[in-house]
Amino acid sequence: MFKRIFWVGLGMAVGIVAVTKAQAYVKANTPDKARQFLLGPDQEHVAVRTLEGLINEFNTTRRAREDELNRQYIERTR
Repeated sequence: MFKRIFWVGLGMAVGIVAVTKAQAYVKANTPDKARQFLLGPDQEHVAVRTLEGLINEFNTTRRAREDELNRQYIERTR
């Protein structure tokens, strides 16, 4: 169990470092117009926007699934 947690944590850390390095490379070696196309107009907060989008998508999906399960439960109890 602890080995699995270790390897998952290590994989996440390597992924975070790789994404950070890739974003730094893109910022340093691409023209402004291309950077704006890839990263959007607010280039300093890409990670925050991405995380916010993931959380919003998760919550939307979760609410839809809860509504579906509630409807199924109500129909079964009638």
